[in-house]
Amino acid sequence: MAQRLPPGQYSTLDFPVLSAEPTPALPHQSWRLTIQSSDHRAYSLDWSAFRDLPHQDVITDIHCVTRWSKFDTRWRGVPFDDLLAVLPWPPDAYVMAHCYGGYTTNVPLADLTDGKAWLADTFDGEPLAPEHGGPVRLLVPHLYFWKSAKWVRRLRFMPADTPGFWEERGYHIYGDPWREQRYS
Repeated sequence: MAQRLPPGQYSTLDFPVLSAEPTPALPHQSWRLTIQSSDHRAYSLDWSAFRDLPHQDVITDIHCVTRWSKFDTRWRGVPFDDLLAVLPWPPDAYVMAHCYGGYTTNVPLADLTDGKAWLADTFDGEPLAPEHGGPVRLLVPHLYFWKSAKWVRRLRFMPADTPGFWEERGYHIYGDPWREQRYS
């Protein structure tokens, strides 16, 4: 277990619910994902188009900045690489995830590609519950869990890194749990 548990973390069987804003009520038929280029081109998916994208099962450990880690979490979602494949333009080096409710977080594109990130709509075999980010959340398990934005509605590509909600409030710009990058 020591090799799976980053420094300063403890293992839990629970799945604590922590949010920067109230949980939005998002029926699937009104959910939409917009992907935006840095020059303001946009590509949008409704729930049906998102569900038609290739999905993948993922079993991974997750680590929260508040020091809990949960092992062997089971997700299903669209690999970020497959989402990029439908874009009609090349992506920039950084992504800002925008969420229903106003939350944002920044992630380098290199941390989203090559099988490192998903847009998850299922947890533990069930549709992703709203308190855990449903209908769709970003899943970037190798970074602290605040980078796995809940209720994602827009992914905006950027040529330069820009801090998101927690990063503007003193959290680390990157958030690697193995280097304990909790705060700036």
